[in-house]
Order: sequence, then C-alpha cells, then structure tokens
Amino acid sequence: MRRKSSWLLLLLVVLALALAACGGQSASDSKTEKMTIKLVENSWTGSQVNVAVAKILLKDQLGYPTEIVTLDENAQWPALAAGDLHASLEVWPSGHADNMKKYIDEQKSVENGGLLGPMGVIGWFMPSYMLNDHPDLATWEGFKDPAIGKLFSSAETGDKGQFLAGDQSWVQYDEDIINNLGLPFQVVYAGSEEALLAALDSAYSRQDPILFYFWTPHSAFARYDLTQVELPAYSDDCYAKADSGGVDCSYPADDLFKIFWSGLKDEAPDAYQLLKNFNYTTKDQISMMAAVESEGKTPEEAAQAWIDANESVWKAWLP
Repeated sequence: MRRKSSWLLLLLVVLALALAACGGQSASDSKTEKMTIKLVENSWTGSQVNVAVAKILLKDQLGYPTEIVTLDENAQWPALAAGDLHASLEVWPSGHADNMKKYIDEQKSVENGGLLGPMGVIGWFMPSYMLNDHPDLATWEGFKDPAIGKLFSSAETGDKGQFLAGDQSWVQYDEDIINNLGLPFQVVYAGSEEALLAALDSAYSRQDPILFYFWTPHSAFARYDLTQVELPAYSDDCYAKADSGGVDCSYPADDLFKIFWSGLKDEAPDAYQLLKNFNYTTKDQISMMAAVESEGKTPEEAAQAWIDANESVWKAWLP
C-alpha cells in the first residue's frame, strides 16, 4: 500500500512538472505573438497602393497581422504620436511644416521614416488644348483678365472663374494664392480625387475650359495632355506667411517621406526595418496607380502584381 502511494505521489509530481512546463511554454509563446501593425491610408491612390504593398509584405514575409486605418492627413499626426497608429507611408511635407516641428522635432513622438522615393509636385493644371487659343494662360498673369474669369465660370461662381479643388481636408493654399494675386477666380471643392477626375474627364471630352488643383505623380498624365500653370516662384519666405493667409507663390516640390510612431522600432524592430527600407521609384508607384485608376484593379491587386514582378526590389527591404 505504501509502495502504491509512493508511485502515485511520483506520478502526480511528474504530471505537475509537465503541466508547469507546458504553462511556461504557453506564456513564452504569448510573449512572442506579433503585434498588429496599424497603417494609415490617406484619401489618394498613391497612399492606398503604398499601404497595400506594405500590408502584403508585413504579413507574407514577416508574419505580422496588419490593419489599415483610413484617416485624414492632418489627423494622423496625433494618432501616430499616441501610438494608436504605427506608420504613414506618404507625407507631402509642404503642407506639414507645423506638424513636423511639433511631433518630430519637439515632442519626438513621431519619427521621420525616410524618403518614400517619388518626388511630388502640387500645382495648378489645365488641359493643354487651352493654350491653342490662349497661349498667355501658360503663366498666372494670363488669368488676371476678367474676361478669362468668365471663360472659366460656372453656375456656382457667376462672373468669376471656377478654380476646382479636391477634398477640403487636403492641405491647399489656392484661396490665398488667388486673393493675393488678385485673380478673378473662386475656389470650388469637388469633394474627392474621384470627383476631381470626373470633372476633368467631362471637360476634356468636350474640350471645355477647366483649371484645377492637381499633382504628380498621378496616372492621369498617361490619359490627358495637361499643362501646369506657372505661378510666382516658391520661396521659404512665401510659405512662412501661410498662417496669416499670405501665400502668393507656387507650391514647393515635395520629397515624399514616411512617418512612424516613435515606439515602433522597439516594439516591432523587423517591421520597423522593412518600412524604413521601403523605397521605390515614381515609375513604380505610377504603374500601380494606373492599374487602379485605368484598369479597375483594387489597390491590393495592383500591389500584388507589382510585388510579383519586382522581387529583387522588395527583398532588399527585408531585415
């Protein structure tokens, strides 16, 4: 009876040790579970395809669950600073000097993640056919004539010309530029990139006048012959007056860059390194944008096609 009790006691001890070992292993495993990487998607196609590429690579190559959060380009800064979001992959710096100073330089709660690769140019554009009868419209001085304002007028603007902008949440200084240069134009907001492109397509099909806010890189330049209007030359002094409505010059050229939550490097170092290395050409980005906007593909489909065709590029990003 004593021998049986001893064996039973030994068995219980062994089982207890085994359970403890399994429990320890489970705790260890839970510690190695990968965090969900939350990527910011802004409201334009370039941002959407960037995020789609990153999501696929983070999941397939590094095993990270990933969440895409659609957010305004200004609202993303405090969310990244708080760690609620982890990365935004396409910032146009010309509109974010204050955010860069506050969150990157002063608080150090957001990190500059390095260049994305494409060079961005924001400006005023119109169909090139407008220059056939009005060659003086190549520069802003040609728009000072009230008769030109009437030529570009709409039901919303009366005798003034319509300057078509996109989404009101975008960083834009066109109202300031128009007022400070004394142009007979009024800003009307299309509401979105899609609405802006629809208005361009409609005007282009009828060879009608249209003047609008736009940017490159964009796939639209593969479909339409567009001319950028020459505004007064950009200067730092010009944009120093932005808060007081004093902008009266062209937008600066933008080296598009990435921003990260400052804690990402410590919390997910391999994901951080992939996103830090994430860099491709304007041509790469435009190819995906064209697939979405001209071929009807989803950003995910366009991103996967690019990944399949460019293994040597993205493999160099891996940690």
